[in-house]
Amino acid sequence: MLDTDRAAEGFNAVGSKHRLSVLLELVKIGSKGLSIGKIQDLLNIPLSTLAHHLDYLKKANLIKQVKKGRSILNFAQINHIQSLADYLLKECCVNENKRK
Repeated sequence: MLDTDRAAEGFNAVGSKHRLSVLLELVKIGSKGLSIGKIQDLLNIPLSTLAHHLDYLKKANLIKQVKKGRSILNFAQINHIQSLADYLLKECCVNENKRK
């Protein structure tokens, strides 16, 4: 289970339109992963900007990168993303029936 600091770090990492778009593409492709070039083609993000966003997502443990030949493949860290969702929803509706 995540603590508040780790959860905040993960949510902060997807706090930009570009990082969220990158992560969504990686979630959609699943275990195949995507090269940096393919992500750039899909999202039309300049390479220098994309590299910054990928680094940010990697530091937050939302993606992993694996070198394959001359390419770097990027994969969503599905278990960590699920942990973030679980953290957010763990207390869903607990105050719903409390009196005001």
